[in-house]
Amino acid sequence: MQLSLINPSSFLAQLLQFGVALAAAPLLTGWVNQWRAWLQNKTAPSLLQPYRLLHKLFNKESVAADSASPLFRATPYIVFGCMLLACGIVPALSTDLPLAPVADAIALVGLFALARVFFSLAAMDIGTAFGTLGARREMLIGFLAEPALLMALFTASLITRSTSLAAIVNQMAHSQFQLYPSLAFAGVAFTIVSLAENARVPVDNPATHLELTMVHEALILEYSGRHLALLEWAASLKLFAYSCIGLALFFPYGIARFDPDKAAVLNALAMVYSLPALAVKLAVGGFLLALIETVSAKMRIFRVPEFLAVAFVLAVIGLLVHGLLGA
Repeated sequence: MQLSLINPSSFLAQLLQFGVALAAAPLLTGWVNQWRAWLQNKTAPSLLQPYRLLHKLFNKESVAADSASPLFRATPYIVFGCMLLACGIVPALSTDLPLAPVADAIALVGLFALARVFFSLAAMDIGTAFGTLGARREMLIGFLAEPALLMALFTASLITRSTSLAAIVNQMAHSQFQLYPSLAFAGVAFTIVSLAENARVPVDNPATHLELTMVHEALILEYSGRHLALLEWAASLKLFAYSCIGLALFFPYGIARFDPDKAAVLNALAMVYSLPALAVKLAVGGFLLALIETVSAKMRIFRVPEFLAVAFVLAVIGLLVHGLLGA
């Protein structure tokens, strides 16, 4: 694709989406933490607490073990870059994105897998017992979650006949409203995968520091300073990316669509109007996530494969329902 053929508003939409992801991802984490505390009758932390944590960590010195390899030091930047790029691929504000033609659902899952591999290798690089334990659990969860995520994405792809998330949003949001039973199965499967991939209850507890139960926290025990800040920011970006994927697949309404027949100003205004719609949807989604975590109990690690197997089966049922019934 030649740069001269790309509309300038698409670059604006891409830059705006990157900026919104960087700024809003910690805010979403703070919103979920607030509601989780309120629902448990606890004193809620400030909505800006994730920003304060990042500011504190970025101003601290990074300390690494003498045995740490360059992979250990490079992993935070790689993971952060993968999560930021994933947020840029998902159409959260507009479908007119320069990355849309070259990145689809399969590439998106590949980005998550790439970040997981580097994260797990870095956790094992130091040679600590807890880092290796967390890396093995992370790879186990990823090995089971990625097929279920692909099946859920393929259900929407079969309906729209495209693996591009931008094309899926264009067809689902700007066509006649229809109810798809297959998407209902895919939606439940996607919710289960999102809980597992973002280390949320019932798969993992993001607030725990018990060595025998934690998964995500075990991966970052050896990091400090700016490296830890990047990993915490990347975790928020991952939650933001998964939230936007769910909204794009199942609630795509409010996302701006580029219309070549309209003036550039009108297309820009459509992107501006999509900001409050995204904020409302993320606020509702964050509340529902906190509610799910409040009414659920953390399961034993040996029950996680069964939990994710349910997601895979539901996603496959969604594919079969669409293939057999066309619905």
